[in-house]
Amino acid sequence: MRARRATSPSPEERQEKLARLRNLKMARSAHAYVRGNTLQFYDWLNDAAVRDLPQGPSVWICGDCHTGNLGPVADTRGRVEIQIRDLDQTVIGNPAHDLIRLALSLATAARGSDLPGLTTVHMLEALADGYESAFSRATKKSVASDRPASVQLILKTALRRSWKQLAKERIEDLRPTLPLGSRFWPLAPEEERELRDLFGQAEMMSLATSLRGRDDDGRVTMLDAAYWVKGCSSLGRLRYAVLLDVDGGTVTGDDLCFMDLKEAAKAAAPGYADAATPRDNAERIATGALNLSPALGGRMRAARLRGRSVVVRELLPQDLKLDVDRLAQEEARLVSRYLGTVVGRAHARQMDAAQRRGWSAELRRRRSKTIEAPLWLWSSVMELLACHEVAYLEHCRRYATAMQGGKGK
Repeated sequence: MRARRATSPSPEERQEKLARLRNLKMARSAHAYVRGNTLQFYDWLNDAAVRDLPQGPSVWICGDCHTGNLGPVADTRGRVEIQIRDLDQTVIGNPAHDLIRLALSLATAARGSDLPGLTTVHMLEALADGYESAFSRATKKSVASDRPASVQLILKTALRRSWKQLAKERIEDLRPTLPLGSRFWPLAPEEERELRDLFGQAEMMSLATSLRGRDDDGRVTMLDAAYWVKGCSSLGRLRYAVLLDVDGGTVTGDDLCFMDLKEAAKAAAPGYADAATPRDNAERIATGALNLSPALGGRMRAARLRGRSVVVRELLPQDLKLDVDRLAQEEARLVSRYLGTVVGRAHARQMDAAQRRGWSAELRRRRSKTIEAPLWLWSSVMELLACHEVAYLEHCRRYATAMQGGKGK
């Protein structure tokens, strides 16, 4: 085992430090608070005042469909698409929930970008239009021509990224070790032992060799591992980074096999009661990914570690998230429409023709007479903006109080 840096907590000290870090991240902006507070969204959704929402077909939904959970995702053959990239909350449920969550995220980003309220109106109209368009066209049809410039730029960036760039970004250099410090924390001996045992299993080795260009029978060796401080709402759950070597590719610098292991907790998102959702949370996430984001789902596996369900996936250089914390007014409407189409296609590919027609008709039927978006979507976002703004300011007050009392250091 490597020596622990002074800034790296022991396994016993993790939870307290992670809780403080999560509170800090959520205090940085209203949009960060919205992204990190899934529970408040679903508490609101369960309120009696919003039961007028349409009940869509029974499909896998993201469950936490904010803008940070969308972005370029590569499949095992190197093809890259903009898809949903985080499925922790995925369930078989009402597709309207994803649309509301994404609309709230975009509206919060617009407020953080100091855009006029009229722009927010147009953004929600464009979001609804883009979403509905996914049900009136063949679901396999490319939407490349609809990509706004900002999305096209991040996609081009993803396509140009190499293993060496991933190494510099994640592990700071090309040496096959994880630098202990603020991002990577030391493991307890039993954690390292369980990780070595896990990646000695045939299923995990096949995941490491599944990418194009790697030998299916290649020799897989664990080089290094650490506890990974990453995310926001998931801080506090098990999270590990593991470096593997496949036939010497990582050691020579020609390849990088960087595995992300994340604890699969119970979903806060409500699913349909009669849905055949896997009981194991890691299996739920992996199955949801296959249905919503095939590029990502094809390189994910469910496993057990430390007596808990975990999802294992390999990070690729092309995996990025969309950064829309600062929206330009001329791009806001285009970005909203495009992201609506991405989410709509993720839902539509799970429906048969009759379900697509019925859901599309229901969305059109509930259009408002004053704006080109369903009234339930507009009213939902307005209520959510108000309650999240109050909750965000209260969160900041509590965080500031804790800092002044010496508890937030």
